[in-house]
Amino acid sequence: MAAGELRDLGGYYFRFLPQKTFQSLSSQEITSRLRQWSMLGRIKAQAFGFDQTFQAYRKDDFVMAFFKDPNVIPNLKLLSDSSGQWITLGTEVKKIEAINVPCTQLSMSFFHRLYDEDIVRDNGHIVKCLDSFCDPFLISDELRRVLLVEDSEKYEVFGQPDREEFLFCLFKHLCLGGALCQYEDVINPYLETTKLIYKDLVSVRKNPQTKKIQITSFVFKVSAYDSAGMCYPSTKNHEQTFSYFIVDPIKRHLHVLYHCYGVGDMS
Repeated sequence: MAAGELRDLGGYYFRFLPQKTFQSLSSQEITSRLRQWSMLGRIKAQAFGFDQTFQAYRKDDFVMAFFKDPNVIPNLKLLSDSSGQWITLGTEVKKIEAINVPCTQLSMSFFHRLYDEDIVRDNGHIVKCLDSFCDPFLISDELRRVLLVEDSEKYEVFGQPDREEFLFCLFKHLCLGGALCQYEDVINPYLETTKLIYKDLVSVRKNPQTKKIQITSFVFKVSAYDSAGMCYPSTKNHEQTFSYFIVDPIKRHLHVLYHCYGVGDMS
């Protein structure tokens, strides 16, 4: 069977794009923040290209083809649970899960309500509260309460659709950090880092008809399973262990944003 016929059966071919760098994760300022949040050395973005028209309703086929592609297998990085080293997936993926993550937000004004609701003061300081635990997270300020405590009076500040947005997910992941996270007293580092990573990963274009800027990327939260169970992004489930696939159907690029919860690089 010729390659052309194979393609007609909907086969996607991927290629690794090692030359694509993500400034938002490598600049000195962001690196020092990630170190403080115990995420440095445990978070990574990678880029891949693909050769077919992306169809969102066939996302599961697309993701499954990705994990089986001979150009992906030796290049897709994840952290080993046992050694804590970056490795590649040395196992055959039998099943995948790709959850749609809405990605519609074009502005950081989405977070203005944190000021309006006295979660953050006008000067940017995050309002403190009495310590409590929402396992495994220590909650000592109103920001983490609004992110985690479902029965807190301010949880409703972000409705369910808001909480599903990729912009919110990114922000929450950065605020919660890794195992030895040193939390910020002010909101700005969280907002700024969220914005830079979001802009780095998500593609926009101007709609030729309406002249409005629109997001063209599709985002999925992805896990993969081998015959023993979950193998990617990790064998252990954790709210702060994730892999997002951000698909640009126009450029035919796929960005993978990966993080595995644990103790980040200290030095």
